[in-house]
Order: sequence, then C-alpha cells, then structure tokens
Amino acid sequence: MQTAQPPHPQSLPLEEQLLGVNAKTGLYPAARSWSGGRKRILGKGPFESYCYHVMSRTCGGEIWFDDVEKEALRRIIWRMAEFSGIKVVTYCLMGNHFHLLAEVPHRRNWLERFDGPDGETKLFQHLSILYSKTYLGLLRDELADLRQRGMAILADQKIDALKKRFCDLSLFVKEIKERFSRWFNKRRGRRGTLWMDRFKSVLVEGKGEALRTMAAYIDLNPVRAGLVQDPKDYRWCGYAEALGGSRRAQRGLCKALGKPVDGWKSAGAAEAYRCLLHTDGREVKDARNENVVRHGVSVESARAVLKGKGKLSAAELVRLRVRYFTDGVALGSREFVEGLFEAQRELFGPRRKEGARRIAESVAPFYTLRRLRVSAVG
Repeated sequence: MQTAQPPHPQSLPLEEQLLGVNAKTGLYPAARSWSGGRKRILGKGPFESYCYHVMSRTCGGEIWFDDVEKEALRRIIWRMAEFSGIKVVTYCLMGNHFHLLAEVPHRRNWLERFDGPDGETKLFQHLSILYSKTYLGLLRDELADLRQRGMAILADQKIDALKKRFCDLSLFVKEIKERFSRWFNKRRGRRGTLWMDRFKSVLVEGKGEALRTMAAYIDLNPVRAGLVQDPKDYRWCGYAEALGGSRRAQRGLCKALGKPVDGWKSAGAAEAYRCLLHTDGREVKDARNENVVRHGVSVESARAVLKGKGKLSAAELVRLRVRYFTDGVALGSREFVEGLFEAQRELFGPRRKEGARRIAESVAPFYTLRRLRVSAVG
C-alpha cells in the first residue's frame, strides 16, 4: 500500500511556505569573516551614523528567486534590521541579487537604551524580536545561576557578547544571507552555497545629494532591467512599499531626502522622490534617438510626472495601497473573512489557525485571506 506523499512546499499557501522565515530561534552561531582579507571602508566618527550601499549576488548569478522567495528575503531584512538597530533607507530585491541602503547608527549611542537598573530587562525585551521564549528563559536561568555562584563577570561577558550583535554591518548582512540560505535550500531541496562569498559595500554620505542619488539608483533597478516602466509597479523595492503605506519604508526615504521622519505626506517627500526617480531614471537612446541603449523611464512619462509635480492620482494611490483587491482572494471585515476561512479550512495548511489577515496601514479595518506581495502586480 502506498503512503500519502506530503504536499510539495511550493504548493502550500504563502504563510505556510514562510513559516521558517517567521520562526524565532535559539542562539545564532558566531560570525566568521566575509572580508576575504580585505578591509571595508567604515565610518569612524565619535557620534555619527553612517550609510552603506550593500549588494550581494547569488553564485554565478544563476539562481533566480521567485515571488515567494523575494517576500521571504524582504521579511528577513526588516526583521534583522529591527533586531540589529540598523535602519533600512531603501532596498531592491532582484531575481539573482539584492541592493540595500542601510544606515548604521553609532553603536555606543544606540546601546544607551540598555543602560541603567532596568537595562537588562529592556535588553531581553529587545532580544524577543529574534529569540524564542524558551531560549530567553534558559538564558535568564543561566545568568542567575552564574551570579548566584559568584561568577558575575561571566554573566556580564555573556551580556556583552549579545550586545556585540548590534550596529554591525557585516554581522547584519551575514545573518540575512545565512538565514535566507537555510530557508531557501530547504524549500528548494538543495544543498551548498547560495551567495557569492563577499558582499559589496560602499560608504555613502548620510545626507544630501549622494544619499538621494544612491536611493534613487537602488529603487530604479527594476526599471533599468526592463521589468517595469515605473518603479512604483515593482513590489520588492522600498519605493513601492512606501507607496503601499509602509511607515518604515516611508521613514527610510524621508531620511534619503533629508525630510522629517514623518514627512512622507506632510513635507511632500512622496512627490519629491517621485520627481527624483523620473529625473535620474530616464532612458538613454543612441545618437539617432532610435534604439534604447539603457532602459529607464520614458521621456514622455518623465515629462508627465514632472509636470504633475510628482503627484499620483487618487486611482493610482488606491491601486497601490489596496492591491489586495485583486490579490487578496477575499476582502471584508474580520468576521466575514474568518467565516469564509472556517467554511473552507481544508483549502489551507494544517498549521494555519485563523484566516483573517489585516491590511497593513489601512485606514478602514479591512481583512483578507491572503497577504500582499504574493504575485506580480496586475
């Protein structure tokens, strides 16, 4: 008698496929050097934060990510950024590589949040972003045992080792790549190295024209690759996420533009950045103005955007903010979506316990059966 075969991982619902990405872990392995013996250019000021353009490619550029894999990488990047204290200014996830513009705060200043008598409590609260309750409970017990036995110095060393994980660009990128690699290999049933050994990084001045230009360069990647004609239509970049209502993505681009962190709407950052993208990202044609030498925004589109001062129509904003209207399978109140889920539970994986998924940043309390960024924009 034949035994039933488990479903292929890629046939499961999105959240089932991403379980390993969302799961919290125990202690992460110590980092090894990715530098290949060559030192990186790092900011050395006493108080400043520094920005870096990071780029990493798959081995030989031959392995290509599908939509679910791009979504998994996007989640890992944001989660590791929250944990490590590093801020994402913008990003772009392509088929075989990714770009990331990251702001690395001054470590000593950032760690001040864990000073004082309740500093260790705050540290454990922060560690819960990445670590499981089980691991944190064991760590608390271990620290208490060391202190009870008069080994407070060892306990402090363990705390210091955890703090070294913060505000470190190399560790940040390394953990993103390794966490994604383990999930990716398990999903694809493959083994071995996924990424080229060393990621590239360029130190970027943390304000002014250099930062704006670098952010635009990154968000224009899918336009230059000929995947879309407008960067707003490529889901896996910081600009499209910002237009979709993500506050964290909006704050990053406000940083790039030198606007207040809450200035995406109030300070006109959305319009200013759209004009910048359509100025820097124009297509280039040959001397006869016949063949496209470099893909980019068409001259006509750039003129229209600049004439409209970067404003998107109400219809465009609705489409970008509520892509669930075409991708969400079902849309409505929490009660409505939960009812549909209960009636058709057999269509979902066994680990899924509830159906309603709230639309992030929505003004009205809308829920859907399917999260955003599952498939390409329609």
